[in-house]
Amino acid sequence: MTTDLTHQPAHVQLQALDRREISSRELLDLHLARIDASHVNAVVTRDDSAARAAAHAADERRARREGKGILDGLPLTIKDSFETAGLRTTSGAEELTDHVPVRDADAVARLRHQGAVIMGKTNTPAYCQDLHTDNTLFGSTLNPHNPQRTAGGSSGGPAAAVASHLTPADLGSDLAGSLRLPAHYCGVYGLRPTHGLVPARGHIPRPPGWITSSDMVTPGPLARHPRDLDLLLAALTTPAPEENNPWSVTLPTTRREADQLRVAVWAEDTSCPVDRDTADALVALERTLASAGVSVRPTAGPVGFADSLRLFEQLLHATATAATDDDAGAAELAAARELHKDDASPRAAFLRHRTQTHRAWLRANEERLRLRETWHRFFADARHDVLITPAAPTAAIPAGRRSLIVDGVERSFFDQTGWANLTSHVGLPSLVVPIARNANGLPIGVQLVGPTYADQTLLAVAEYMAPLLGEMAVGVIGPWGK
Repeated sequence: MTTDLTHQPAHVQLQALDRREISSRELLDLHLARIDASHVNAVVTRDDSAARAAAHAADERRARREGKGILDGLPLTIKDSFETAGLRTTSGAEELTDHVPVRDADAVARLRHQGAVIMGKTNTPAYCQDLHTDNTLFGSTLNPHNPQRTAGGSSGGPAAAVASHLTPADLGSDLAGSLRLPAHYCGVYGLRPTHGLVPARGHIPRPPGWITSSDMVTPGPLARHPRDLDLLLAALTTPAPEENNPWSVTLPTTRREADQLRVAVWAEDTSCPVDRDTADALVALERTLASAGVSVRPTAGPVGFADSLRLFEQLLHATATAATDDDAGAAELAAARELHKDDASPRAAFLRHRTQTHRAWLRANEERLRLRETWHRFFADARHDVLITPAAPTAAIPAGRRSLIVDGVERSFFDQTGWANLTSHVGLPSLVVPIARNANGLPIGVQLVGPTYADQTLLAVAEYMAPLLGEMAVGVIGPWGK
């Protein structure tokens, strides 16, 4: 085999392993060579000897016809926010420079249980708290399509590694669009599964060793083909033996033909405008789907954008990581008490949410559950299979920029994840699909949203769309990243 196999999606690489066209050890070495030659700074920690030992064990199992799982022998990388036993985990923070966990995060353990070979960790901003992937430990991860553009955050390392063919897939995480924004900016597929399907224990933040996590953070896979996400999702929803978990998951899917698919499109909203390139890409997608016989229906959205975002921000700040620090919490409470009631600044809203009473949080959580019911009625009553929205207002913004410019108008920096955060707090499955490029060759994606547990339906729709979309549907990168 040649290094071209690294350009193939994960399911093709697994087929090559099964047909004995290549060994796991050889496939690993091909990927490690690409990592050595890469300039995007996506993979930041490695243990080649441990990875080669795991690959050798997979080869021996395959020789004995004793396959371990659906990913047996496949090299993968893992976002550096997930604890990996025996492999440094920093979450991009200097104070965790020497942190080597003794136990895998649950999601990592599930991948290993299915035979995945963990070959390295991918970059993230410190404690996953930025929309750029940059930190003082490892520096910036570059966008594979243009080094002057951001890879996004916080799963920028995973998205850049997948887009650059350094790895066939990666395990990322998504709290506030942290997986979906980088997938969009780097032109790969990124799935935020239905919340709760994949456990978040062992994800930093929280602090190392904590059992709990944010009530919104969701581990999820990134890859270059929807079929690969289906494989990773199956692995990530299968408990490892050490979990001592008796349940299994069977997710529903759709077997509809194209002329039976019912797709709603929420293309614009004044609360989070998109640029002309993004709008044009959505129009072109609608036409492509309609010409293929898909029922495409425009919608103004099942929920109020601004009200949903307000609730998201309240719930997000209530569960933020500094709440685990008693000193920081006391300081924030004192600062909040000094606020004037009419202070409408972002800092004031942040402090009020971080120090809200438990009663206030309970009311917000009730509002969240009612909002989830509204989404459910949208899919059930209107009989929509999937909703398509923009993934973000623009293609990848310049690296390091702290503002967002949409067709010449400056918007909030955090508008980048406005569309993603329609679903973050209600836990719906959400999938970013690359569909086009702008005039500068930068990827443009859309977000597919479905009802709770419709993860495989989204993947089936994405796979149906792939041949209609051409090269953008298979994670092809530009000349700089090749």
